[in-house]
Amino acid sequence: MEMVILDKEDAVDWVYRGEGAANLVLAYTGSSPSFIGKVMRIQKSQRKGKSRVNENEVLTAHERLLWREYKELMVWPNREIVQQLYVKHVMSPLLGPQHVDAGMRVHVTKEFLLSVEKNVTCRRPACRIDSSQVDVNRDSVLIISDHSVFMNGSVKGGPCITVEIKPKCGFLPISRFIAEENAVKRTLSRFKMHQELKLHNQEISEYSEYNPLDLFSGSLDRICKAIEALYATPQNNFRVFLNGSIVFGGLGGGAGSTTVLVGEAFEDSLKDVIKADDGMCKTSFIQLVAETVYSSGVLDQLLEVQKLDAYDIEGAIHAYYNIISQPCMVCRELSKDKLSNRHTSLHSIPLEESLKIVKDYLISATVKDCSLMISFRPMVDGDVLSESSHITVYLGSTKQVFEYKVYFIDLDLKPLKKMEDYYKLDKKIVNCYCQMAKTEHKR
Repeated sequence: MEMVILDKEDAVDWVYRGEGAANLVLAYTGSSPSFIGKVMRIQKSQRKGKSRVNENEVLTAHERLLWREYKELMVWPNREIVQQLYVKHVMSPLLGPQHVDAGMRVHVTKEFLLSVEKNVTCRRPACRIDSSQVDVNRDSVLIISDHSVFMNGSVKGGPCITVEIKPKCGFLPISRFIAEENAVKRTLSRFKMHQELKLHNQEISEYSEYNPLDLFSGSLDRICKAIEALYATPQNNFRVFLNGSIVFGGLGGGAGSTTVLVGEAFEDSLKDVIKADDGMCKTSFIQLVAETVYSSGVLDQLLEVQKLDAYDIEGAIHAYYNIISQPCMVCRELSKDKLSNRHTSLHSIPLEESLKIVKDYLISATVKDCSLMISFRPMVDGDVLSESSHITVYLGSTKQVFEYKVYFIDLDLKPLKKMEDYYKLDKKIVNCYCQMAKTEHKR
């Protein structure tokens, strides 16, 4: 793309699509060939009183040491560009370049960002507005393909339906560094335990029955069970788009349990895509998603990268303190009877080993928090695949063939400093769940 700078008058062409903790996502509605079929990721900043790690700083000295084998990341003083290069040079080879889009950066003016902030406020969830805003001090944004549509936004041979899933952690840790009192981590999914903490903190209004272990199981029945649970309580883990517009799930916050009215509206939106009997479109759609996840094996590679976390945060945190050359706060907190040789031995390993443990943990953290987008286009006689990398899936219940494509998104580089936050959150999750279990047992 030739040098483009987006200014105030361009803001009207970008509409709110959704947001996560760190970024707003906008979709393009204008007529410029350069941006048709694209979405924009704009970084957010926290409002006063809302503290979090500053992810806009350049790589710290310790991070440069951690990622030094990726020379492409070392030459840029701008963390935004480093984030993009991390996706291209670290995540793409691990997950497969056919499933990863690193995108490109485009320059923007402050006036553009101020206009975007004004335009999208009415669409943002109140909880997001309260905590964050558009970071108007950025000078560039990330542009990536809109993976909720085919063929650069054109609808060829019928509509396009896209499901976005945030799979979360798909395995149970077996690390020998997990403390005995935290043994529940070896038998219950992190997602299930985290639900209790979120419920306790009123971050969610009801409990989700979704279990990531089902989605990653390799069993068609269990995958279907997982998709059904996500449909029943989407929270911020399940959304569906029709031709790029959201038709199910929350925009930027979590969605509660699916009501009858929401289900009927979703059923109606599927009628042009799923040729099922009345009332059966949703069921057939869930079958389509489950069959695609099962037959594509796309989660197998994701799971393999997640399992780079071989030490669990209870082990990796010690390696982190080795890297930053500070006394281990975790060892200091542990009483002598709980401080085992396993922990102290981690502080005598070579620096290279500590770097590998933490680097693998942070890569794993990226993919435990990423999203999976699967887009479907029903094929009719005479249709050819949009791209050579796309493949098809057959939906037996409706006798339809669908072209589909799979992409992983939100593959952000996690700051090294977040290791401390991960450790604290892990403690909160386990403690909250164990306290709840004790209370339930007493009843």
